[in-house]
Amino acid sequence: MSAGWSMWVMFLVVLNLGITFFLFLWAPRAKIPTQPDGTSGHVWAHGVLREGVRRLPLWWVVFSAAMFVAGFTYLVLYPGFGNHKGALHWTAHGELAKDVAANDGKLDDLLARFREYPIEQLAGDPAAIQMGHRLFMDNCAACHGPAAHGNVALGAPNLTDDDWLYGGSGKDILTSIEHGRAGVMPAWGPSLGEPNVKHLAQYVLSLSGAPHDAAAAAAAKPLFATCAACHGPEGKGNQALGAPNLTDPIWLHGGTVADIETTIRGGRQGAMPAWDKRLSADQMRVLASYVYHLAHPDIGDAGR
Repeated sequence: MSAGWSMWVMFLVVLNLGITFFLFLWAPRAKIPTQPDGTSGHVWAHGVLREGVRRLPLWWVVFSAAMFVAGFTYLVLYPGFGNHKGALHWTAHGELAKDVAANDGKLDDLLARFREYPIEQLAGDPAAIQMGHRLFMDNCAACHGPAAHGNVALGAPNLTDDDWLYGGSGKDILTSIEHGRAGVMPAWGPSLGEPNVKHLAQYVLSLSGAPHDAAAAAAAKPLFATCAACHGPEGKGNQALGAPNLTDPIWLHGGTVADIETTIRGGRQGAMPAWDKRLSADQMRVLASYVYHLAHPDIGDAGR
C-alpha cells in the first residue's frame, strides 16, 4: 500500500472511530427535554402511545464499551490501520502457508500408502478416489466434463467407456497426464476431392456397422488405403499414434455423416496439455488412478 493510501485509510479509521466513540461517551449524558410524566411529548394513536425517555441499560453500555476495546485491540495486533503490520505480524499469506503446511503433513502418511500400490490397484482405494475426484474437478472437468463424458466440440474423449486413444493401462494414463498428448488428423479434402470425401465417409460408417450407402462405401474402399497407415487396414486404430478405432460406435468428434465428412475434409487437431508443471508426481498418480477407476468402477478396494 502506498503512503498516500495508507494515510487515507488511517484518516477514515480515526474519523469513524472518533465520531462513534464521542457519541458513545456523550449520548448517556445528553439532556433530553421531557414532559412531567417522563415522556418526550411524542404521541401516537390519539395519545394512547407515548414515547418514553429512559436511560440506556447498563448491559448495553458495558457491551458497547467492550466492542470499542476489541476494535482498538484488533488495530494494535493485526493489520488494518494503514501500513501498520500489527504487533502479531499476521498476514494472509503467512496464514495460508501455515494451513498448507498442516494439510501437507496430514497427507504425507496417506500419500506414502498410495505409493505402495500400482495405479490399477490404487483405483480401488476409496481415499485415493476421493482425492482423485477433487483433482479431476479442479484440472480436467473443464474439457472432459464433470461426469467425464467428454466433449465432442473440443475433441475431449469420454473417459468412462474404456475406449482409449493412447492406451488404458495405468502407465498409459499417467503418461497422458504427465506429458500430455498431441493428435493430428490431416486434411484430405484437397487431395481427394469432395465426391471422394463423401464416399469415404460412407465407408468409415460401414466399418462400425452404422447405416450407410453401400455403393458409395464400396467405391471408397480402395481410398481407405491412405487412412490405413494410421488407423490400420481394418480401421481398428493405433494407440501408439493416437489414431482412433473406427470399428466401434465411439466418436471423438461426432459420428454423423456431416461430422465424419468434416473430419476427412478438413482434418482435426487435438491437444491434451501436460500437467507435470502444475501437479506433483503423487497427485498425478492419484489422478491417473481416478481416471482408471472411471472406466473400471467395479474394481476392488486396494486398501482392504
